[in-house]
Amino acid sequence: MRYTVVVAAVALITVLAFRLHLNSATAGLMFIFGVLLASAYWGLRYAVALALCGAASFDFFFLPPVGTFTINDTKNWIAFISFLVTALVATKLGDQARRETESAKQRRREVERLYALSQRLLTLENVMELLNALPGFVRDTFAVSDVAVIAADHASIYRSPMNARFDEKVLRSALLRGEPVAEGGIAYVPLRLGMRTVGALSVSGKELSRETLDAIGSLAGLAVERARALEALSKHRAEQEHERLRSALLDSVTHEFRTPLTSIKASVTTLLSGANLDDPGKRDLLTVIDEETDRLNRLVGEASEMAQLDAGMFKLELKPHDMWEALQPALQDAKASLENHAVEVGSDYGSLPKVLMDLQRIREVLMHLLENAGKYSPAGTPIKVSSEVQGDWMMTSVADRGPGIDSFEQSLIFEKFYRGQHQRYSAPGTGMGLAIAKVIVEAHGGTLGVVSQLGSGSVFSFRLPLDKSSLAE
Repeated sequence: MRYTVVVAAVALITVLAFRLHLNSATAGLMFIFGVLLASAYWGLRYAVALALCGAASFDFFFLPPVGTFTINDTKNWIAFISFLVTALVATKLGDQARRETESAKQRRREVERLYALSQRLLTLENVMELLNALPGFVRDTFAVSDVAVIAADHASIYRSPMNARFDEKVLRSALLRGEPVAEGGIAYVPLRLGMRTVGALSVSGKELSRETLDAIGSLAGLAVERARALEALSKHRAEQEHERLRSALLDSVTHEFRTPLTSIKASVTTLLSGANLDDPGKRDLLTVIDEETDRLNRLVGEASEMAQLDAGMFKLELKPHDMWEALQPALQDAKASLENHAVEVGSDYGSLPKVLMDLQRIREVLMHLLENAGKYSPAGTPIKVSSEVQGDWMMTSVADRGPGIDSFEQSLIFEKFYRGQHQRYSAPGTGMGLAIAKVIVEAHGGTLGVVSQLGSGSVFSFRLPLDKSSLAE
């Protein structure tokens, strides 16, 4: 078809030149213009064909004697040779410019694809996840058919698709030798990080340039090493956090256990000393031992419960309940901390819808919030408890008039063993109550938060999903 168009173009230029009575120089320029267009858009073969056909037409129709392929005049020979050489040179230059343009476009597309690949690789921070996803990323980005990857410290081979075509021996050889190999239409490229080889990659189904394959290997090697570094950093941070929690636990245990143990030891020593004590005195000492033993038992229980919650070793018994069913016993549980405070219940719980919850767990959440309010509020100040419906949720709040919590500590008070800087030694506690409450509420699908201002008290609020069946009724 294109050769037909070439012949038709020569015929068209010839007819136009005759109809417009153009001289031989103008006709020659028109032929050369056609040659340039053919070389620029179609390539060398068609441009040469047009140049030869144009030279024949130029000789036959425009150089005397017209109508023959004979050239008698030396000037006409010079004109013909000049036309033919110019046409062929123009053909070569036009084809070279076209090839360079196509090569530049191809390089630009490869750079864009490499950038897209790098962006996708940066989204993964786990080595196993990266190795699983890498073959698919390369396959999708560069439109190849088969990709396989192996890492230096992983025995498995990751591939896309699962029946990807590659030679495992050659792939492992590229990994060990660190040199690219091409065999059977498959390119094997080492994943390099500087002078170190961290893996190997095989690509088949499309021929990619050596530079592109090397770039893919470098990007993949860098991504693998980056994921390893992030994993190592995460592990280091986890170890630091573990050490911090261990120190916090030791500090909490040292402080919280020392007081009841000291009281128990003093009471037992007094009883064993044989001191003359009347019955009320002995009863007082035994009461101290009993209360402090209960306190120790509770501290151990909270630590054990926190460990179970962290490990997810608990199951919720979700049933529809009125919030009052959890609040009423929670008030009794926190009675010791609330004895110097008036508790104001600011809602008509009989008119509120039921909540889907584990009754005993939410009772525990309310107990911790009430105890927290009672511990850190000045004696005689009221504590207000209220609940309200917000869409499909019920929001329950416990408000106190304590010293408040600054904005920095508000993000820390729900962490295990954390206690306020200024209240750390002024009130008993382990710093686990709020952490336990937060885990329980989140296990229900809700949230627990605090709004506080220094000198104006704090409001702890948690929300739980309403029971939709009771709403329908």
